[in-house]
Amino acid sequence: MAKVLCVLYDDPTGGYPTTYARDDLPAIDHYPGGQTTPTPEATDFVPGRLLGSVTGELGLRRFLEERGHTLVVTSDKDGDGSVFDRELPDADVVISQPFWPAYLTPERVAAAKNLKLAITAGIGSDHVDLDAAIEHGVTVAEVTYCNSISVAEHVVMMTLSLVRNYLPSHQVVLDGGWNIADCVARSYDVEGMHVGTVAAGRIGLAVLRRLAPFDVKLHYTDRHRLPEEVERELGLTFHPTTADMVPHCDVVTVNAPLHPETEGLFGDELLATMKRGAYLINTARALIVDRDAVETALRSGQLAGYAGDVWYPQPAPADHPWRTMPHHGMTPHISGSSLSAQARYAAGTREILESWLDGTPIRDEYLIVDGGGLAGTGAHSYSTATAPPATS
Repeated sequence: MAKVLCVLYDDPTGGYPTTYARDDLPAIDHYPGGQTTPTPEATDFVPGRLLGSVTGELGLRRFLEERGHTLVVTSDKDGDGSVFDRELPDADVVISQPFWPAYLTPERVAAAKNLKLAITAGIGSDHVDLDAAIEHGVTVAEVTYCNSISVAEHVVMMTLSLVRNYLPSHQVVLDGGWNIADCVARSYDVEGMHVGTVAAGRIGLAVLRRLAPFDVKLHYTDRHRLPEEVERELGLTFHPTTADMVPHCDVVTVNAPLHPETEGLFGDELLATMKRGAYLINTARALIVDRDAVETALRSGQLAGYAGDVWYPQPAPADHPWRTMPHHGMTPHISGSSLSAQARYAAGTREILESWLDGTPIRDEYLIVDGGGLAGTGAHSYSTATAPPATS
């Protein structure tokens, strides 16, 4: 029998919800391009409920315990003596979320003598040391595409919020004020701006498609160039590198995976080449940008705004400088954890577990590491010390 160790974020401060704002979710059975949404044999949850917190348990307890397996769920993942570290040595499966990552470092992977499978309930498995997983024969899987559109919507929201100065204007209302000049002194139209994405995979392309109706000029860079018909359809301008693209853009959105080639990409040097007053949106991974360089660029006016919901580490400490820097629109890594997305990544996590427990193949698009090397989506999107660079 297997021991499954699941790390999820804490319940709401007022307790686990007993009612919800909406009664149902739209029915979605496939993603753009045709990939089907998760297809587990069954589920034990109501779509639209809070599944990603400790009490929600991703809807897995009944399924696992009826099969005789053990499920341990905790939010305590950091610091000496954490529940995660105490339970890890004999765990067969670890489930974690990008929003509340249990960092599977080389030391933790080595200590987990029984570990055979690491599942990301969401997308983005950079909290798992992929080289260590390869070395120790651990399969790494994630629920590809489950929340890509959720993140793309968040990018569009953040872009509009920054450019239109929405958040400070809303604060004026909350504070009982009405000074219109204070609100509009930093407010512009998105129409006619040049917007570029670093990477045009599932999320980046979805962002481009959603911004096209705003009559903006669209740019992208990616190791894998999009088909010519897509470029024509959206009026895209391709740039071979990020450095080539960013000087042309009023808004830059980062939608690339974190790997050695993208880590620290947006530092002082690259930020200095951007238009003065450009906006930077990063819902990918915090380490793709230099923390202090972003704060400096905002305070100097080189950047007009920065928004994202990815931090390092996560959760971010109370004194993290991004909490108090000017002209930001940060959120605590929620872009891919809407209740809509949770229904999909919970179902996908169960689908992966069903395959693994039954000894049947896990969907190729869910695989990141398998058989001692990068596999499936991982071979396209990631790089390791033992593999060539992936898409950026």
